[in-house]
Amino acid sequence: MDKDMQENEEKSGVASRFICTANHGFAPYAQEELRRLFGSVKSTVLIPGEVLLVTLSEETTAVVERIQAQAPMFLRHLFPVQFQEESGSLDTVLTRLAAFVMNRSELQGQILSVQVRKSTDSQWEDSTGALKQAITDKLAEAPLDFAVRGADYVLSVFAGQQFWYAGISRPDDNLSDWNGGAVRFQKEEGQVSRAKFKLLEAEAAFGIDFTAFRKALDIGAAPGGWTSFLLERGLEVTAVDPARMDPSVLQSPRLTFLRKNAGEVKFRDSEFDVLVCDMSWSPKQMAKLVTGLLYSLASGGTAIVTVKLMHKKPLALIQDVISSFEQAGMQVQHAKQLFHNRDEITLYMIKYT
Repeated sequence: MDKDMQENEEKSGVASRFICTANHGFAPYAQEELRRLFGSVKSTVLIPGEVLLVTLSEETTAVVERIQAQAPMFLRHLFPVQFQEESGSLDTVLTRLAAFVMNRSELQGQILSVQVRKSTDSQWEDSTGALKQAITDKLAEAPLDFAVRGADYVLSVFAGQQFWYAGISRPDDNLSDWNGGAVRFQKEEGQVSRAKFKLLEAEAAFGIDFTAFRKALDIGAAPGGWTSFLLERGLEVTAVDPARMDPSVLQSPRLTFLRKNAGEVKFRDSEFDVLVCDMSWSPKQMAKLVTGLLYSLASGGTAIVTVKLMHKKPLALIQDVISSFEQAGMQVQHAKQLFHNRDEITLYMIKYT
């Protein structure tokens, strides 16, 4: 489908199409979010449990604006489908894809990022890196500059078994400027755990300046992935867990470690300005434990909490947990399944009482 066909569809109010991505196993919940927003949703599975081709009964701009306004939890990434080509001669597909890009007048003189994904049964058998290079080579004559990050536009390509799909959009319109919303961090030497990536991603996704905080409480801290992050940001940290902390974390003079159950500790009122919790525990029990310690969080303070999705109806569970926090004086700013969350979501909350 080229640009003119896409525009004709949108003008007639027929539909718009998107490639939508969620964490593995959570695509049905992303689809349910879209159904609640738009009513009728038609979808085709491209990668089971993860990537869908979705048709919505509104034009592209309206879809993007509504999704951005509603901030979905499980929909991690999307891009508009403006180009579709049936698998066949690879050279023909790539030539037509290049023509589609070079016919977009708004791209002239702009910086373009090329993001490529494929299904396991894709016609393209080589790596996605090789496909990206092949596409870039085809665009060598285009009046474009290329960049991995910070581009003006993104060319998103998905190479499936039967069809190739592509679209051009602003990075912000895709919900994430990472390829497929898969946020990548490099593991550091001596890193305590990969749990640190969840807080790094939350920092970027929610725009939180952790260096502005002074004193943090980390509930269920062991082995210390989140504590190490907070210490690196310059905070004083009180970490609570009956399990052992990594020895490298214990060396910090700004750490107070209480080797106890969180239900056994007491703090001063409004002692902390940020509270974090990443416990592998029952969501409702976690919420009960954390709300019982909110007296120690100052008014206007921030809480970052992960909610483990242990039930078959996560949307109802999440709403119950959010209600518990709201009744305890917290205002949810974002509820999102980040790329590094896996089978959980992250809540970003502010205390307003």
